[in-house]
Amino acid sequence: MVPAAAALLSLLVLKLLDKERRSHIGDFDHDAALGAFAGLNILPKKSYATDYSYRTTRTHQDRLLAGWVAGLAPLLFPAADTFCLDFHAIPYRGDPEVLENHYLPCRGKAAPSVLTFFAHEPKSRVLCYANANLLRSDQSGELLRFIDFWHQVTGHDPQWLYFDSKLVPYAELSRVNERHISFITIRRRGAALLRRLHQRPAADWHRAVIDIPKRRHQHIRYLEDIIRLPGYEGTLRQVAVTGLGREQPTLCLSNNRAITGRDLVTRYAGRNSIEDALGISVNFFHLDCLASEVRLNVDLDVALTVLANGCYRWLAHRLRGFTKAKPKQLYRRFVETGGLVEVRDEHLLVHFDKRSHNPLLREAALDQNAPPIPWLGNRRLLFVYP
Repeated sequence: MVPAAAALLSLLVLKLLDKERRSHIGDFDHDAALGAFAGLNILPKKSYATDYSYRTTRTHQDRLLAGWVAGLAPLLFPAADTFCLDFHAIPYRGDPEVLENHYLPCRGKAAPSVLTFFAHEPKSRVLCYANANLLRSDQSGELLRFIDFWHQVTGHDPQWLYFDSKLVPYAELSRVNERHISFITIRRRGAALLRRLHQRPAADWHRAVIDIPKRRHQHIRYLEDIIRLPGYEGTLRQVAVTGLGREQPTLCLSNNRAITGRDLVTRYAGRNSIEDALGISVNFFHLDCLASEVRLNVDLDVALTVLANGCYRWLAHRLRGFTKAKPKQLYRRFVETGGLVEVRDEHLLVHFDKRSHNPLLREAALDQNAPPIPWLGNRRLLFVYP
């Protein structure tokens, strides 16, 4: 029997090596080094890898993500309190009757797809949570499920949440506010609302500069109001912003009254980081190569995307000068490197071939104080450079 940890590592290695599908595991049938990565002599066949993925449940994914985040947080985001949240629909090109329709921005229309939810920590650029076991009826409660997940892992709620207008209804925002969590979201623009904003005198608008490096639109004007919305208990702060590159004002909503309007707009501008993270996941981790029409099977795939993203963010964090490097760049320069793996009684020696980026790996000392690897007989990893 292949142990569960080895089966999971066999699937994870496909994400780490830029392979699109589980069937591509056959490309490594006789690669003993990748087999050692999973604690086996060689990787299992595609039939076993697929069968294992179908035996997982959402409970397994929750436990996996909770353990992963608990171990990674002290290394990359020990004081994380801010998260960007978003839904992502993975298109399906098979029988249109088995899945719900969700809007696909790449096609500009709704089509059969699997709805997924992601949480992203903007400072470390790490994906912290994912869920693909969602129906349309589950969509409204996913924000609170993430809050409960984070509270279970860390013992406290997040302090700030950034998301767009379609993520949650206003009634759910009330429950977020009751937990004393600050949020920033976008309000949908109606014709009457825009008409009232255009009628406001110019003296009511304030000018500000968003000095984010490389940002195209930095000079803005904003207008603040206190409003009430149907379904939300109490009042909300509304900041109408112009100068962001759109024809009509953008309406930011928040329950936080302490920060300035400029800071509020600057904070929400950071939500674009999750768009970048999802784009990277589609490009390098092949997120949109749908694993199956079965949501639970896709759920394991997106959980492995979170793990693979964390691996590459950890590697970028350890390599001097590559903190902001994308996974594809890290893979090409550091991971896709030839060498020889030598298995000894107490150590696993990795002899690297000559390459121009080896000095960066040597400086990072990734093998220094490395813990023993349980699935490799508690051997320690050592790197040897030419």
